[in-house]
Amino acid sequence: MVAIFFFVSGFGFSTWASRIPTIQQQLHLNEAQLGAVLFALPVGLLGTMPVTSVLLSRFDSRRIMMVGAVLFNLMLCCIGFVTQAWQLVVLLVCFGSSRNLMNISVNAQSLGVQGLYDKSIIARFHGIWSLATFAGAAVGSLMVRFSVSPAWHFLVVGVLLTALCVYAFPGSLRQQPAPRERRPWFALPDRTLVKYGLIAFASMACEGTMIDWSGIYFRKAVHTTQSVATLGFVAYTITMTLGRLTGDRLTSRFGIRRMLIYSGMLIAGGLLVAVLLPYPLTAGFGFILTGFGVSCVIPMVYILAGRAVGMSSGSAIASVSTVAYLGFLVVPPLVGSVAQAAGLRGAFGMMVGFGLLITGLVRLTLGEERPLGAAEVAELEEQGREADRYSL
Repeated sequence: MVAIFFFVSGFGFSTWASRIPTIQQQLHLNEAQLGAVLFALPVGLLGTMPVTSVLLSRFDSRRIMMVGAVLFNLMLCCIGFVTQAWQLVVLLVCFGSSRNLMNISVNAQSLGVQGLYDKSIIARFHGIWSLATFAGAAVGSLMVRFSVSPAWHFLVVGVLLTALCVYAFPGSLRQQPAPRERRPWFALPDRTLVKYGLIAFASMACEGTMIDWSGIYFRKAVHTTQSVATLGFVAYTITMTLGRLTGDRLTSRFGIRRMLIYSGMLIAGGLLVAVLLPYPLTAGFGFILTGFGVSCVIPMVYILAGRAVGMSSGSAIASVSTVAYLGFLVVPPLVGSVAQAAGLRGAFGMMVGFGLLITGLVRLTLGEERPLGAAEVAELEEQGREADRYSL
């Protein structure tokens, strides 16, 4: 039943992301204004992290998960009815806060479920989240195609997702509150972890940009209709999902270093294709490459952070997560400002540098390594799962 809450998280967030171009048009926002508005969502996410940690130390995670899920769906319903930008800002802060509340508690639930099994099963939960984001994007594309307003779209989705949560809640895991670690909510990494954090920062910057701006790029830079514009986000989401479902096997074959180098090259190459050839087929192909590139960077960096010496795996991963999430927080709004000054193609051209940064940092940071065996990858992933308590 915990898997249902992963589905709700992915489907709900993808539902919102798939209609960003429509909402931008309804509110008559330019790229700079939209970037400033979108800044509200990660602010809500990041600002709630210490609060969620305190709540999990005092209450059963299943109750926090349910409260967060209901608030998340309620905020989604309300977003569809906004008529002014300031209303959207307020609701996005609340939307981000409730999403953080649900996501951290559902990851705590997944760790509890993992304890009931001898083999690793957590990857399946994240696979379900990715499949849900694809499903949400596909439904969003249909809603745009048939000119369904965001108000009705979000309302129906919010009600159905809430019903799923009510159905799944009795089957969730009862957990005693976890003792709260005495550690600062912001932990400054050492030099090695800073490099890992910068790699993750670059990946999260690209991921956040693709979520917020892919549909708008197709509509304004590729000059497609709204229905076709949403397909750009769908193409990215499909390949992100496929990449995450196949990433473990590829990592065991090629090793983390080579996989990270390939990921950076795919990100840079995909975005470069979309910028230099702004046509529906070529830009879509570029987004497909970018989706594959972004898909596995964060899990692999978390594995590396979990192996760091001198810190517990949980603290190391939390430190890297803090640096990484700043990319998601800062860069997508910056894209709006750059797009206003230099156009969307110029802004996406800037993102090519993040893919190159990943490849360069990996070459400087990681030495040659042998490909990891399947059992070794599973063991390292188990060390890295503590990241899910802090990841968003």
